[in-house]
Amino acid sequence: MNEERPGSQVRASTVGGTHHRLRLGERDGLDVHYVLAGPEDGEPVVLLHGYPQSWWCWRDVVPRLVAAGKRCVVPDLRGLGDTTRPAGGYDKRTVAGDVRALLDHLGIDSLGVVGHDWGGAVAYALAAHFPGTATHLAVVDVAIPGDGNPDIGAGGQRWHHAFLRTLDLPEALVAGREEVWVRWFYETYPAHPDAIDAVSVAEYLRTYTTPGALRAGFAYYRAIGQDVADNEPLAPLDIPCLAVGGGASWGRGSEVEASLSRKATRVRGVVLPDCGHFVPEEKPAELAREVLALLDG
Repeated sequence: MNEERPGSQVRASTVGGTHHRLRLGERDGLDVHYVLAGPEDGEPVVLLHGYPQSWWCWRDVVPRLVAAGKRCVVPDLRGLGDTTRPAGGYDKRTVAGDVRALLDHLGIDSLGVVGHDWGGAVAYALAAHFPGTATHLAVVDVAIPGDGNPDIGAGGQRWHHAFLRTLDLPEALVAGREEVWVRWFYETYPAHPDAIDAVSVAEYLRTYTTPGALRAGFAYYRAIGQDVADNEPLAPLDIPCLAVGGGASWGRGSEVEASLSRKATRVRGVVLPDCGHFVPEEKPAELAREVLALLDG
C-alpha cells in the first residue's frame, strides 16, 4: 500500500520546493524521499541524481527550470540520500520502477526525464522499460549499460567500477573513512576541486555516513551485469534525446553522445568546456539551458 508521509524540511526553501515521503510497501517496503518544486500546473520533469550524491545536486538547476514554468520532481533514488536502503533491487530497471511508482502516485503519466551519473542510467531505463513515460530524455555524463560497449568504465580510468563490484572488501576498507572516500570524488572529478562547496559536502556526508549507505551505493555498481542483460536487447528509443558530457577532468565528453546514440535514434550531443563530471553543480545554468531547449523544442 502506498502511503504519503511528511518529509524533513532540510534546505527546502533553497530551491523553493517542499519535501515529501512516500511509502511504497509493495517495493521492498521502500520509503522514498522526494522534493516537489514549481507550479502545480507546470510541465513536469523528473531529475535523477547519481553517486555519491542525492537530490541536492540539482539545487541550482531546479530554480532555473521552475522559472521557465516547469514542475520538478526530484527524488532520492533507492538506497541513497534520505530514501530507505532495501537489501536488493539496485538494477536500474528496478530503480526506474520505483520512479514510475512515484509518478503514478503523483498522477503523472508522461514527462521529461533527466538523469546524471547513475541517475542517467536510471533515466534511460525509465524511458526504455516503461514506454510512454518519457516524452524527452536527457542523459548527463554517463554511458548506458548494454549499449554494445562492454566497458562503461572508460578503459579502466574509472577504476572504482571494478573495485566496487568486489563483494564486502570495499565496505571493509571504506567504513569509518566515508569522508575521505567521497571527498576524493568531489575534489577529483570536477574541473575545479572546489566546485562542490562545504555546505554540499556536509549534506552528502549526512546521508552517506548512515547505516547501509555504503552497501546501497556500491550495489549500483554490482548490478551492472544485470543492467547490461536488461538493456542489450532493447530497440532504440525514438524520442528527442540530449546527451551532455563534461569536457574537462573526469568528464566523459563526447562518449555520452556516442553511448546514447547506440540506444536512441534522435540524439543531440553537447560537451561543456571547463566542466568535469559533476555537471549539475559545475554548470547548472548551462545544463538548465540545454534541458529547456530539449523540452521546449
